[in-house]
Amino acid sequence: MRAAQSGDRTAYERLLSEISPLIRALVRRHCSNRADIEEMVQDTLLTVHRVRHTYDPSRPFCPWLAAIAWRRSIDALRRRIRVSRYETPEQGVYETFSDAAANSDLEGVRSAEEVEQLLQLLPPRQRQALQSLKLKEMTLAEASVASGQSVAALKVNTHRALKTLRGLLEGRKR
Repeated sequence: MRAAQSGDRTAYERLLSEISPLIRALVRRHCSNRADIEEMVQDTLLTVHRVRHTYDPSRPFCPWLAAIAWRRSIDALRRRIRVSRYETPEQGVYETFSDAAANSDLEGVRSAEEVEQLLQLLPPRQRQALQSLKLKEMTLAEASVASGQSVAALKVNTHRALKTLRGLLEGRKR
């Protein structure tokens, strides 16, 4: 650490690679989830980087490092508890896979002008929801703030807009 503090890049890289297993072992005392452990290790390494100038070379290095790792671990656990008060894990989430035929409806659309014409046929709230979520790729929260619609209303309006567009495209094919 002394060499790293004096600007020796190679010594600093070696220090970080050598302390990572030690930090991982220290953090494992507080947590068993692998993803959380790795997050805590990275957070500790970042903290070591930020406060490396505070290390006193006349004192032992390991207790200094252990104190940082312990504090970062406790902070991460507190953060997880705070977040868990307001968020719940989603149960029964199913992964979906796109079907090769999923985009076949778009074959009938030849230009951006045609897409714009089709969008103009939609009711305003459906058009706004579809443009925000699908064309501008906003998140539901962003689109909700921008449009003034609730998240649930955005989902419903997007679903209805897509259903209406499918019907319009099928009508054009006939």
